[in-house]
Amino acid sequence: LAMTVFGFAPVFAVITFIAPIMTGVGGFSPGAVPVVMAVFGVGLVVGNLIGGKLADRAVMPSIYGSVGLLTLLAVVVALVSASQIPFVVTITLFGVAAFATVPPLQTRVLDAAAGAPTLASAANIGAFNLGNAIGSFAAGLTIDAGLGYTAPAWTAALLGLVGLGVAGVAGVQARRLVPA
Repeated sequence: LAMTVFGFAPVFAVITFIAPIMTGVGGFSPGAVPVVMAVFGVGLVVGNLIGGKLADRAVMPSIYGSVGLLTLLAVVVALVSASQIPFVVTITLFGVAAFATVPPLQTRVLDAAAGAPTLASAANIGAFNLGNAIGSFAAGLTIDAGLGYTAPAWTAALLGLVGLGVAGVAGVQARRLVPA
């Protein structure tokens, strides 16, 4: 569940502050925000499809790859936020990576709790929501501290690194538990 919390927290660290990033750093008009969010939404749909296919092949490598890509793209969001076209491309790819994390994270939790799939699924939804709250809160603290509107993307990258660390520990533990 900690993989879900910290693996998904980067999404809301960025998306909660997408309007001030776009208008305050990128020079977008306020009317462009819903358009870019719609493009982000298309990325989410594509990512969910890709994540499902990857999770069917190899769950843990899918988690490492999707959370790693999400983390990398958070850095790119921070670096290109002042350039409109690269920002739109990056935020679309960020959407792909964001929802590519969902199927493998859900599959991992269900696999780990095979005896109680309904409870595991409900707990994982709670973990996603906790990640949403942590991501938004942590990014908000950086804005509040006066670090600027690119700070949420850097916060997202740090949260993603935590998610990758948790996933690495979980992967090692899972290999130790598998009978020879």
